[in-house]
Amino acid sequence: MEELLQFLASRIDEDRRQAADEVGGGTLLDSHLFMLAAVETLASEYRGMADPWDGRTHGFSDALRILAQAYAAHPAYREEWRP
Repeated sequence: MEELLQFLASRIDEDRRQAADEVGGGTLLDSHLFMLAAVETLASEYRGMADPWDGRTHGFSDALRILAQAYAAHPAYREEWRP
């Protein structure tokens, strides 16, 4: 799962850099940045779970896998990450 979290962090960094280069992104850009922050928060919460048997672990894992599908066309995306 750590590789998936690193993959998502890299994609979020790339998206933020691209968004910073965009001119006049408006509401779509704002909502995209909000989603990136939400994914980062979810990943951070997942990493912060001290107990791997925490009842939320599977739900968080599934959610991160689903969100990562947005980057399925990226060459670094791995098929085993699909939910």
